This record gives sequence, structure tokens and C-alpha cells, in this order.
Amino acid sequence: MAAATPAPVVLAAAYLAGSVPFSHLATRRRGVDLRTVGSGTVSGTGVFRSVGFAAGMTAGIADLLKGAVGPVLAGRDRPYLAAASGGLAVVGHNWSPYLSGAGGRGVSTAMGALAPTAPAGSGLLLAGLALGRAAGESAIGCFIADLAMVPVLKRVGGRHAAALGAAVVVPMLVKRLTGNAPVAEKSRGPRLRAYAARLLLDRDTRAT
Repeated sequence: MAAATPAPVVLAAAYLAGSVPFSHLATRRRGVDLRTVGSGTVSGTGVFRSVGFAAGMTAGIADLLKGAVGPVLAGRDRPYLAAASGGLAVVGHNWSPYLSGAGGRGVSTAMGALAPTAPAGSGLLLAGLALGRAAGESAIGCFIADLAMVPVLKRVGGRHAAALGAAVVVPMLVKRLTGNAPVAEKSRGPRLRAYAARLLLDRDTRAT
């Protein structure tokens, strides 16, 4: 039996893979910086809207696959290591060191992280994305899926699956609030409205 990959290597590989900004690379070669257009997110959806379907699909698949690196290396017999590595992949994607802390919102990367050991979570995110898009606001669909993630995975997969769900959902929700640009409003009321818009609609302030 082959020796298990050491935990520090798994965690480092997960973070480094997650940090690679495939969506940014797909558009920068065509002169588009996703941080300055549309919602300000560095994502496959942004690629699709900016430069076309083929590039967006390629970037989305790459973002999904990179999320699976850590959990695959961890294996099913180390569920909490898989959870930690999946969460780190989303952190790397959302706050990429290659983009000075900017990044995407982690949906595709989270789907990839969940797929090896908690595929129901991937299905839940996909359903939220699809239903939200059909209703005209995919961000709200994803937000509902995020909120449902831990209880659904605990019910269908137990505490190990729920731990992985929490590990990927927390950085996604935090990124919704922090965005890639600071909230410009100074007074309390407008600031609260700006943060509420970010949480629900997943857009930086300039696009709300």
C-alpha cells in the first residue's frame, strides 16, 4: 500500500492549486481585468460574460478541478484533512496571492472540493446556481445553497461531510462580504445596505 501524502503537503498543494487564478489568466490575455468589470468577481461566469462561452467553460472546469486536489490527496480515511484542504483551496481562490488578495467567490472551487467525499454538496451548489440563474439572480440561489450546505450534508453524509461543507462555505460567505474592493460608504445606514447587497447579490459595491 502506498504511503499517504503527508498532511502539510496536502494542505500546501490544496492552497497553491486553489490560488491559481485561471479565470484571470483567461481574460488578461485578451486585455480584460475581471476585477474592474461587471460585478468585480474573478470567476468563470465573469469570463463567459467578458470574452465568451468557450473561455468561460474552460476556466470554470479548471477552477472546479483545482478544488479537488487537496481532498483527493487526503483520501477518504482522513476526512478532517480533506475538509481543511478543501477550505484552503477556496481561500486560495477567493484571496489569491497572485492577484494581491483579490479573487472569485469560490463556487466552482468548492464544488470541486466537495466532489470526492461529499458529492451531495456539489449537487446542492449546482442546483442553487441553476435555479438562481433560471430565476434571474444566480447569486441568491448560491446564497441559499450555502446556508443549506451544513445541515444537508450532516443529514446525508454525517459529521465528516458537514465539516467539509462548513470549511468551504465559510470562506465563500466571508468573500461575499469583503469583495475585491472596500465599501466606500462612510455612514452606518449606507454601509449596512452595501454589505447586505454584497451578501445577497454577491457584488462589489461599485456594481450594486
